[in-house]
Amino acid sequence: MPKVVFIEANGTVHEVVASAGTSLMQAAVSHMVPGIEGDCGGLCACATCHVYVPDEWQAKCSAAKELEQSILDFAFDVNENSRLACQIELGDDLDGITVTLPERQY
Repeated sequence: MPKVVFIEANGTVHEVVASAGTSLMQAAVSHMVPGIEGDCGGLCACATCHVYVPDEWQAKCSAAKELEQSILDFAFDVNENSRLACQIELGDDLDGITVTLPERQY
């Protein structure tokens, strides 16, 4: 079961373990990680699960599709490492992934 580390904008660290096949957003919501709301339930229809994925993990994540990139237009403080957590599926290759949360969500 992959481990995920979520780091809030204030530096608070949340380590969770989730089943393979679970999205980063589902892992955060299931473990009540503050700052990940997942209002659309993972349908890629809002930007309330915006996270920053470090460069060293980008290549291990599936590429962002056009819809995700469009939805990120509604997020605050988007940068080149921005992703929607609902679009990243956990697997053994992402065991130990660390993502940082923005100060605010859309």
